[in-house]
Amino acid sequence: GKSLSLICGALSWLRDFQEKKQQEEARLLALEESGQEGKKKEQLLLPLSEPGHPESKETAGEPDWVTAFVQKKEERDMVDRLKEEQIRRKKREERLEKIRHNVQLKYAAKRKRSEEDETKRLLQLSKEVLSEGAGVDVVEQLDHNEEELILAEYESDEEKKAVSGLEEDDDDLEEEHVTKIYYCSRTHSQLSQFVREVQKSPFGKDTRLVSLGSRQNLCVNEEVRRLGALQLINDRCMEMQKNKHEKKSDEEMEGKKRRVSRTVCPFYSYEQMQFLRDEVLVEVKDIEQLVALGRETKACPYYGSRYAIPAAQLVVLPYQMLLHEPTRNAAGIKLKDQVVIIDEAHNLIDTITCIHSAEVSGSQLCCAHSQLLQYMERYRKRLKAKNLMYIKQILYLLERFVAMLGGNVNQNPNCQAVSQTGAVLKSINDFLFQSQIDNINLFKVQRYCEKSLISRKLFGFVERYGGPATAVKTNKENQKLAGLQNFLLTLRQGSDKEGDPPVEPENDQLRTASPLMQIEGFLSALTNANQDGRVILNSQGSTVGQSSLKFLLLNPAVHFAKVVEECRAVIIAGGTMQPVADFREQLLSCAGVDPARVVEFSCGHVIPPENILPIILCSGPSNQQLEFTYQTRDLPQMMDETGRILCNLCNVVPGGVVCFFPSYEYEKQVYAHWEKTGLLTRLAAKKKIFQEPKKANQVEQVLVEYAKCIKRCSQAGGQMTGALLFSVVGGKMSEGINFSDDLGRCVIMVGMPYPNIKSPELQEKMAWLDKTMPRAAGQAPSRVLIENLCMKAVNQSIGRAIRHQKDFASILLLDHRYARPAIFNKLPQWIRERTQVKPAFGSAFAELRKVRTFTLGTA
Repeated sequence: GKSLSLICGALSWLRDFQEKKQQEEARLLALEESGQEGKKKEQLLLPLSEPGHPESKETAGEPDWVTAFVQKKEERDMVDRLKEEQIRRKKREERLEKIRHNVQLKYAAKRKRSEEDETKRLLQLSKEVLSEGAGVDVVEQLDHNEEELILAEYESDEEKKAVSGLEEDDDDLEEEHVTKIYYCSRTHSQLSQFVREVQKSPFGKDTRLVSLGSRQNLCVNEEVRRLGALQLINDRCMEMQKNKHEKKSDEEMEGKKRRVSRTVCPFYSYEQMQFLRDEVLVEVKDIEQLVALGRETKACPYYGSRYAIPAAQLVVLPYQMLLHEPTRNAAGIKLKDQVVIIDEAHNLIDTITCIHSAEVSGSQLCCAHSQLLQYMERYRKRLKAKNLMYIKQILYLLERFVAMLGGNVNQNPNCQAVSQTGAVLKSINDFLFQSQIDNINLFKVQRYCEKSLISRKLFGFVERYGGPATAVKTNKENQKLAGLQNFLLTLRQGSDKEGDPPVEPENDQLRTASPLMQIEGFLSALTNANQDGRVILNSQGSTVGQSSLKFLLLNPAVHFAKVVEECRAVIIAGGTMQPVADFREQLLSCAGVDPARVVEFSCGHVIPPENILPIILCSGPSNQQLEFTYQTRDLPQMMDETGRILCNLCNVVPGGVVCFFPSYEYEKQVYAHWEKTGLLTRLAAKKKIFQEPKKANQVEQVLVEYAKCIKRCSQAGGQMTGALLFSVVGGKMSEGINFSDDLGRCVIMVGMPYPNIKSPELQEKMAWLDKTMPRAAGQAPSRVLIENLCMKAVNQSIGRAIRHQKDFASILLLDHRYARPAIFNKLPQWIRERTQVKPAFGSAFAELRKVRTFTLGTA
């Protein structure tokens, strides 16, 4: 319902807006053509130029004929602009119409592509035959592949003349952006779901929609895809493009002493991407269809889809692409006077904070230093002075960062003990001064890393000398290093290439690749304003290698302000947005939005009131008060009481029961306790028990088994009535997964999932809020933050059970604190209106039995 409401509302507005704009243009052009209506035209056009140009003030001292001339010129310019726009629009519409109706055109384009491919292949073979016959001069003993590892000559922006890198393609890329709607959501699956809704809607046929994604999702070059880690894919892609642009100058230098074979991407062909762009605009496609089209047309979907942005009416993209300014600019997204819809926005503040925060470990810093030093020594004679200067600056930065952690870059980080453990917070300026790097221009270093692709070159170098290629892809076991591999380790006293392999296998790939990639993110974060962030020195482990430097963004509004300023309208939408005060205060007010601009709209749920039974339970079957604070929740009687409640519920609730715990640790503790007391066996007699896995790749399997079990039990009848799933708030199953119908007939929330108040990051955020925000209703902003974080997580989890109009479920909140007005009012309105507070278990159980009879009646 929500997606369709957004689609129909937004696209109806867009259609009406475009119709009005075209009518206005047609009227102005018609007036311009008929010369006898000149005066009338002046009267109509004059108000259009007045707001931006108050001529009456500026031209007070000018003669009348000058003023008249200026006005006439502005009118003529405006009409010319409208004419150009109209011609461009007609051309685009004709081109798309041709593709829509002319199937032969598609086949002709395909045939032309295959002919070109064949010609290229034959040309390449001829070149290879010729080069085998000719003698190849060699400068130093470097083969062609190693030539690619050397940094190209670097000029900073001040030294550079404005040179266009896109040659003949510039005209097409400068296509004017039509008024459009940017729709963004959290995951690619949510975006694909949205695109499918658009396809089904009345607007599906005539909306120009383009889906954007990361290279990881859109790349069709198998050689690049195999790299796996996003940063490696990005760097390899950029390098291939650079090679394409350098290819021409290489060909010009053919007569000179060295020629380098550079890999270019076969899918990065401007003509093919133009064809893909038009195909995308003709028919609505999701990411999967876009990738299939890219493979079929041998065109890059990543760049082809970007070329479609100017003419598109609806652009569908992930959060990160819209909220991160460098990514936004690189993608060619222009927000000026456009409409932005941010869906699934309950985590918006956290998302902005995460995108702009960064962390690097001592082990990564030492490893990057060692690799970069070896790289510099190896190619010192081949590198230009500018490159050497920047490499030395980066080496110095790495050395100082490790010193801040209490270590020395020239020693194995995993053998250096940390003098004191704990976390120390510093302002950005204090960190820069204390690490003695305040004299280095971080903006220039950041720009150098970006333009020179140094991390990619370093990765190629490590790949060549740091061990077998497989070690780069997986580092499951410590591989013994020999021969040239030791070349990288001379300063590391025989340590393993990365120190101890990291515990988390997900990060393994990127860390093994090139730690410099992550360090670049940290350097970029240090360029934030002093008051908007903090640097955390974390010495949690026993060695320098396990310690880390983390940049924490405190003020997400600084990065959101640009979006709000440029857009015509921003819609922040979500199914469970309560409590909304956070968005208003932390994002919009801090971003300088006028309160009069903020409109809040909320609507009820589609289900009838009798289909949902939310209960706040204050005590259990043995009258034990339910209060799951950090002090009381570990008590055996609290865990026993929770078990008794579940046993009673499993006797009367059919199908699936989902029970949410505040953390993985607590769920594990309760599970072990119930196993010991035999309560788990009693539960297992009624419901098969499933636990949420910690690893993301196992979630799907658990859910499939859970659903199968419920289906089997409902068909077979007997003692077993379904399944019981133990989940965790904020885990893999509390968001984006639907427990519709029999999958979730009852959702239980054990306690209140308050965040860890002892975490240094949270403490700093609380202190910052207390300093910068006004008190709300007598409460400190930090206290409000803690409650809001807790209730957002609760609302997200309990909303999983009701997924469509005919669905029904009961919701049990186990903690008497939910009944407190400040907490109670933060429940979603459609749940709050129907919630019953039950001081004793007996009356609550009687209500739940009524739901049981209701389900039997409906069945």
